[in-house]
Amino acid sequence: MNKILDDFNNINAIKEMSIKELNDFSEEIRNFLIEKVSKTGGHLASNLGVVELTLSLYNVFDLDKDKIIWDVGHQSYVHKILTGRKDKFDTLRNFGGLSGFPKREESKYDVFETGHSSTSISGAIGMARARDLRGENYDVVAVIGDGALTGGMAFEALNDVGFRKTKMIIVLNDNQMSISKNVGGMSKYLSEFRIAPTYNRLKKEINSTLKKIPTVGNGMVNSISKLKNGIKQVIVPGMLFEHMGIKYLGPIDGHDIKEVSKVLKLAKNIDGPVIIHVITKKGKGYKFAEKEPHKFHGVGPFNCSSGELCSSSSESYSDAFGQQIVDLAKNNKSIVAITAAMPEGTGLEKFSKEFANRFFDVGIAEQHAVTMAAGMATQGLKPIFAVYSTFLQRAYDQILHDVCLQNLPVIFAIDRAGIVGQDGETHQGVFDLSYLSHIPNMTIMAPKCVSELKSMLTFAVKQDYPIAIRYPRGGDNCNVNMSSIENFKRGKWEVLLHGGKIALIATGKMVQSAILVREKLKNIGVDATVINACFIKPIDNDMISELVDKNYDIVTIEDNLIHGGLGSLVLEYINTLDSKTRIINLGFKDEFIPHGTVDILYKLHELDVDGIFQSILKLV
Repeated sequence: MNKILDDFNNINAIKEMSIKELNDFSEEIRNFLIEKVSKTGGHLASNLGVVELTLSLYNVFDLDKDKIIWDVGHQSYVHKILTGRKDKFDTLRNFGGLSGFPKREESKYDVFETGHSSTSISGAIGMARARDLRGENYDVVAVIGDGALTGGMAFEALNDVGFRKTKMIIVLNDNQMSISKNVGGMSKYLSEFRIAPTYNRLKKEINSTLKKIPTVGNGMVNSISKLKNGIKQVIVPGMLFEHMGIKYLGPIDGHDIKEVSKVLKLAKNIDGPVIIHVITKKGKGYKFAEKEPHKFHGVGPFNCSSGELCSSSSESYSDAFGQQIVDLAKNNKSIVAITAAMPEGTGLEKFSKEFANRFFDVGIAEQHAVTMAAGMATQGLKPIFAVYSTFLQRAYDQILHDVCLQNLPVIFAIDRAGIVGQDGETHQGVFDLSYLSHIPNMTIMAPKCVSELKSMLTFAVKQDYPIAIRYPRGGDNCNVNMSSIENFKRGKWEVLLHGGKIALIATGKMVQSAILVREKLKNIGVDATVINACFIKPIDNDMISELVDKNYDIVTIEDNLIHGGLGSLVLEYINTLDSKTRIINLGFKDEFIPHGTVDILYKLHELDVDGIFQSILKLV
């Protein structure tokens, strides 16, 4: 029984708890998280690692006025529990339930929405400067993980805040990479000493007194400063931040509530930017997550007692991609694989082991990944950048300027295209066709089935221009069996099923839905032709012209926004033919798509089989 958690309903009650009570509370929260996430799925390991850190923050700061931003946001579950949402955790990531990320409409304590990484410091600087311009008084805290700190945007923000000296606190939650090995008493002592009010006051007085000494005063101050900095370079970690103009404190044990609370209280009194380096253990308190934190980072439902995941046995697109590039790389030494901190999620784990010198994980730095790939391509390599659709959009300028403008043969393997489900608005991959289709020199493909992805990769590595291959999360629809195309011709589509004068032009995963829709139409005496638009760019103008000449009604079906997607390209071309062809474009409307299961979201947007069928009835 959770004695403290069951009765907890006031965020300010944390300030009244003893250290022992807070430690007991930590264990209750961990047990609660394991139990709930085992049923709903979600981000477990990262949240288990920040329990004490979260309690320490709320022990020190006043959430009714102070602002705390959680970077990437997948470490905000404890925050949600403490801010009045524990009774809704059974709905976590379900349609209409709690979001897996901070959500401003969900709580006044969610001050900034963070689904992609490395944004917290920039958002916090904006809040702090708004505070200063308005003459208000509150603290602003950005909690950022060491992984998120690999993102270039985080360093842009650090550079800015260090230069302008904006008062704010950055908590660096280090749960993976070792920024510094100086975890010990001396480092802690120096951190405490350097932030103590008496020390800073004494330092200021000594400097002032020495400068008054005629002739030699300024020289003495400079000499002492050089000596001090030399010693700090040797024994004080975090000098990178110090040189950027940010006071560095730590490292400290992020699971020691008393210690973290003490340092946070002292940091509040620093007039300028300060970074507090805390060391935490990802997955803490759950042995399976501690042993395999990557496995329990973003996890589906699992068995609490055994740690076994409830997963599908069918081959996924990610698995097929990973195996195929390994097979291709065995006979093609120019193939290299790139990921932005997602080797497991994108299926590159096997490649990373078999071709370690040809595998490059650049951290959460999609912009760098794309431009690095462009540089590799200029030197005759065949770079394949495996990335989630939602994260590729962070590198839009690099795709346009560095790859496509130079027409370089970079392959973009775009995983999680279309609806991804329970991660919600920040992760739905429904924009990639729109932000790629208007870029000159870009070729876009989408496989109708898992096996066709393998054929597309084989085709792509032989070409000398940029190619994006987009494919969904998971595997095939088990109700539809199709053979893949073995030999592609750029811009040419495949007629899968011949039928009546309604042409269902579908792309990617939606081809399988189109086949099922055709069966429903046949049940009411309507026949249809199903076309696999394996190329989204260029589209098959010859086939479209033939359909128009033969007076077909056309329905385009895609799991992307209608604006800028396949349907837009088809409609644009038909408009040049001065035709009266009836056409319906089916896809997602101009809105963000909430979290929920994939099936529910397709049904909600009328892109499930029944919804598509009803839309087509308007043509019949």
